[in-house]
Amino acid sequence: MKKLLAITGFLALGAGLISCGGANGKDQGRAYMPDMWYSRAYETYDYNNKPEDHDLKSRDVFYNATPVAGTIARGDAFNFPIAAGDSGYAQAASYASPIASMKITPAQMKEAERLYLINCAICHGSALDGNGPLWKGGDGPYPAAPRNLKDDYTKKLADGQIYHVITYGKGQMGSYASQVHPDQRWWIVSYIRSKQGGGATTATTDSTAKTAAAPTSATADTTKKSK
Repeated sequence: MKKLLAITGFLALGAGLISCGGANGKDQGRAYMPDMWYSRAYETYDYNNKPEDHDLKSRDVFYNATPVAGTIARGDAFNFPIAAGDSGYAQAASYASPIASMKITPAQMKEAERLYLINCAICHGSALDGNGPLWKGGDGPYPAAPRNLKDDYTKKLADGQIYHVITYGKGQMGSYASQVHPDQRWWIVSYIRSKQGGGATTATTDSTAKTAAAPTSATADTTKKSK
């Protein structure tokens, strides 16, 4: 029995020492379950199998595959050219919706409703009356009533201003740029207009409204980092 315990102890000690062998710097040595430690997939913006990438790595050259600032994904619309802040919000009054002159499809409107209910209704309410679950007629956890999207103030806002608020946030509302694609933001603007019973799409005080290229489906959003 004692021999069995001794043999078992030596085997366990040997396995432990072997597993520590070769550890150096970032090399952790042998792993019992390597799939739980090493990712089989490429890490974001990391080296890949291109020979030139491995050459850079071998020479300890810093490598970063992050797209250049302002990069536009293939098939995507041009970036929203207006910056965050109060001055940008005022400037957005002269920015027209790129889909204002187009007929939004029923499928897009249905998707806009779904996105609104997911991202906006918690504050502004499913009826756009500002009575979402966070307010609940004053009984909710939020201390102030969110904006009623059907009131005269919101109806008079330009489409570009509503888009600006969705993109950058305003007041207590944060940015939704990381949650909603640029195309989808314009769909949400159109959905809000449809529930308002029609409203101004651009500011009437500026006849030089700028119209962006019509949006198309894409996966990248280069405005996510803009705050």
